[in-house]
Amino acid sequence: MSTNDQSAAAQYWRANIRLLSKLLVVWFLVSYVAGIFLADVLNAISIGGYPLGFWFAQQGSIYVFVGLIFYYVYRMNQIDREFGVEEE
Repeated sequence: MSTNDQSAAAQYWRANIRLLSKLLVVWFLVSYVAGIFLADVLNAISIGGYPLGFWFAQQGSIYVFVGLIFYYVYRMNQIDREFGVEEE
């Protein structure tokens, strides 16, 4: 593997790890911070008759997680094209 190939592989891996890190932070904030730590504050707001803190803990974190999966696929396809490793 040439130096340029190694450099491109390292950049690709960094882009992948950077994306994963950002998505995990969002998931943590929605799941733990909004669903657990801020539940009492968020419970003052209702969505469909349910307190918002309860909604985040029970439904919101799942919806956000599924959304993050779709966003990850979308962004990884872009990153793959950028580094020339896309699937056909």
